[in-house]
Amino acid sequence: MCRWIAYHGKPIALEQYVTAPVHSLVEQSRKALEAIDSLNGDGFGLGWYGAEKNPGVYREIRPAWSDENLRHLVRHIHSPLFFGHVRASTGTQTTRPNCHPFAHNQWLFMHNGSIGNWSLIRRQVEAMIPDHLYNSRLGTTDSEAVFLAILGAGADRDPVGATARTLATIHDMVRASGTSEPIRFTSALSDGENLWAFRYVSGGNANSLYYREYGPDHVVIVSEPLDEERTNWKPVPPGYLIEVRKGKPVSLVPIPMEQRLAAE
Repeated sequence: MCRWIAYHGKPIALEQYVTAPVHSLVEQSRKALEAIDSLNGDGFGLGWYGAEKNPGVYREIRPAWSDENLRHLVRHIHSPLFFGHVRASTGTQTTRPNCHPFAHNQWLFMHNGSIGNWSLIRRQVEAMIPDHLYNSRLGTTDSEAVFLAILGAGADRDPVGATARTLATIHDMVRASGTSEPIRFTSALSDGENLWAFRYVSGGNANSLYYREYGPDHVVIVSEPLDEERTNWKPVPPGYLIEVRKGKPVSLVPIPMEQRLAAE
């Protein structure tokens, strides 16, 4: 499984969380502590917001620890909202279009997990992507397909509702396919101003997710803690999402689809 970080707050250099901490994202790419696979070497990516409405993206198929450009980039790029992701493939090819984060217009998305047995439901999920968004599908991952399906479900009006509706529909597809493989959906979504992170699993253990508040305008969400002071990192409960909006308290609430599925 992959490892990722998301930051929302005052502008800072990306290196503060990508490379500087003792258990930074780059360190997690070669030695993750809370993942099935400790090695996340199937590419990496950065996504950040700056002066432009739409985000900048840098993705590479080499492992994060071996890219000589990465340390220079994260030292010089400052941003108030950025994503970082190191990839451990769940079966799709290691190509730039398959590396996270994914971007479309002002949106950024990244994912850690898998969507059931992807080979059984791929065509159904891709059919959820509206025609006007389908040309934006450049890769072959389940993650990118789900991202575009969420956008098509009305993320511009209701990001949380669009995500919940998309997950609920895919949940039914996975169940009908007969696979025993669950949906593992630990993800981050941003429109350039706000940040949402979801921790969901349809069966078994959910992939790890934590957050830490350093002040009223400084929040980091991570797959696993970046330092040894683990008591400072709060786990996001399974079935919950965390919402971060500028100037407002961090909000931790149940993912709406949980109520529907609990009633089945």
